Amino acid sequence: MEKEFLPQRRHRSREIALQLLYSIDLRKDQNAEEAFGLFPLETEEPVVVEFARKLVFGVLENEREIDNLILRNIVGWRPERMVAVDRAAVRLALFEGVITQSSPLPVAISEAVELAKSFGTEDSGRFVNGVLGRIVRALESETGTTHAETSSEPDR
Repeated sequence: MEKEFLPQRRHRSREIALQLLYSIDLRKDQNAEEAFGLFPLETEEPVVVEFARKLVFGVLENEREIDNLILRNIVGWRPERMVAVDRAAVRLALFEGVITQSSPLPVAISEAVELAKSFGTEDSGRFVNGVLGRIVRALESETGTTHAETSSEPDR
């Protein structure tokens, strides 16, 4: 029987996804399958690896749309100017919370901020939170809804 996909497992999947997105971003000659092959996943639960895989491939498949969200809503900050870890965290949050809406937006933002704090610079958490906050406010003003109205299921 497969163990329930608890918040800790989702968080671990996001940690793996962030590290893989970072690696792929820095090594342009490396594709996602190669990155997964090099990452030590032997001790991870299959459900954790599968969710990480879904996140990585989802972000990569939607990278242009995600980056356009950033460009449209953040004046003076192009994705390529961001610290690579921050960029990966922002992309992950936007993929989960906006593109697929597979996680409630507040959860996606909270997770991105925590990942940025863990893997980024001293200022990464605040930066990621600020970028995502601006994007959410801009999206809310475009649609006339709040992120709480678009979040239907708990996911932590």
